[in-house]
This record gives sequence, C-alpha cells and structure tokens, in this order.
Amino acid sequence: MAVRTAAAMAVLVSAGLLAGCSSASGAPTAPSGGIVAVGAENEYANVIGQIGGKYVRVVAILSNPTTDPHTFESSPSVSQTVSAAQLVVQNGVGYDAWMNKIEAATPNSKRKIIDVQALLHLPDSTPNPHLWYAPATMPAVAKAIAADLTALLPAHAAVFKANLARFNASLRPWYQALAHFKAAYPGTPVATTEPVGDYMLQAAGARNLTPFGFQQDIMNGVDPSPQDVSTETSLFSGHKVRAFLYNHQVTSSLTQSFLGLAHKYGIPVVGLYETMPTPGYDYQSWMLAEVRALQRAVADKITTVRL
Repeated sequence: MAVRTAAAMAVLVSAGLLAGCSSASGAPTAPSGGIVAVGAENEYANVIGQIGGKYVRVVAILSNPTTDPHTFESSPSVSQTVSAAQLVVQNGVGYDAWMNKIEAATPNSKRKIIDVQALLHLPDSTPNPHLWYAPATMPAVAKAIAADLTALLPAHAAVFKANLARFNASLRPWYQALAHFKAAYPGTPVATTEPVGDYMLQAAGARNLTPFGFQQDIMNGVDPSPQDVSTETSLFSGHKVRAFLYNHQVTSSLTQSFLGLAHKYGIPVVGLYETMPTPGYDYQSWMLAEVRALQRAVADKITTVRL
C-alpha cells in the first residue's frame, strides 16, 4: 500500500459499543471472567464486542475515520496491546500486514487469530482488500469469533451463541436495502475513486464504469495513466454515471478535481469510509447508511459527503 501522511488512533470498546476515542496506554486489562481482544480495524472490533458482550474488552487499532488506514505505522503501545490479547481479528490481503509482524514479535500461546483473508480462503492476489463491504464477510467473521470465544470462555457459550444469532438477524435491513436497490435500479452506472465500496456496489447490482486500474492506482498512491484519467473524466462530462463514490478518508488534488467535475455536471456524490465512522454507528448501521446514501444519490440526486 502507498505511504501517505496520516495517523491512526486506538479505541477501547466494551459490550459491542464504541465508547470513544483514546490512545492505548499500557496493556489493556480483561474484564472479570473475560478476555482482551483486538480488532485491527474498528469494524472488526465492533463485531467482536457485539458477540462477546461484557466478557470482552476490545481494542480497535485503526479507528480514525478522517485518516488513511493504509499508512498506519505501529508503536510500542500497539505492540503491548496486541501482546495482551487472547483474540485478534485482522483483515489480511496486505491491508494490515503490520499485525503479522507484531504477532510474531509478541508470542502468546493463548492468542487466537482470525485472519479474514484466510477465513474466506482468498488468495494473496485478491485485488480489493476492503473485505468488510462484502455482505458475506461479517457473518463468517462473527461465526468464527463466536467459536473462538466459546473455546476461550466455554462457560459463556450460550451467551455467544445468542449474540451471534442477534447479530446475524440485525444484518437483514442491510441485505434488504441491497436487494431493493438492485431490483429498483438494475445496472446503475457509477464512478469511483478507489475500490473501497466495490463489493457493496456489486451486491447492489450497480456497474462501476471506472477502470479498475485507475482505482488501484489511486488506492496505492500511484498516478493513474493519462488514458484512465481521460476515461474517468468522460464519465462525468458525458453524463455516463448517476453517482460518484469516493474515499472520504483519502483525497488528493486528483480526486478533488473529480469531485469538482461531479459538482460541475450535476452528479451526486457519496462519501465512503474504510473505517467505521464514530460515534453513532455499529457495523450493520454503517453498511445500511452507505446503501441508503447510494439510493438517495441515484433516486433523488442527493449528495452525502459525510455520514
């Protein structure tokens, strides 16, 4: 991933709710009868908290929705936090490779690691690392979390099973919104800056007309080819798309220029996030909000820059 100037913060969460932003200082302590868990990204930490409830103290390493997660650099406090964890969830696909280095340097015989890439049997060559936008991802992650928590805390297995069922049920409004959009606006053409929300767009039946090479270059901090820039420009000037989705957390002079084109040609904009915006959201309400923003853009030409 590209190196871009940014910072990341840690968030302590308990009982599945983000409690607020704070820097991790020292190793976190487990709740009575419970464990410490880590989500490399706050969307995974949020789901750990929802499944584990009061029996987990969760630390999210990446949580700041105004910065670029690709640029995170670890610190001694992060290493200390991971070292104390008995359960870790990380994305994989190179998105948070720094976690592998920390885990290797801080061995813990009690630590269980859920690598989402490995869980989903995805190759290293998977081009889009934003796995949490795919509808099938979090149910699989939540199931694995429940299984690992049960292995670590078998006395509370019934709680984890019930919380898993509740979590899965809470995803239905998101699935219904995706299905509704797909049925009401089949094949809707859109443009993007990066592949952040591509899995969601695929599930919603939208057609992303932005060249994937362009999306990858922007994601990796590389200048896109003149041909791809020309193609992207034509999507706006030719009124070929009905919405423009961009990475709200990472902008550059080039992406800003396309935001200007969207405004010039009356194309509504939707801001996407790589880490869950806080406060006010859990994973499922965040995903639902993104789909609703997409629908407002297509149906009513309403721009949603920030959730």
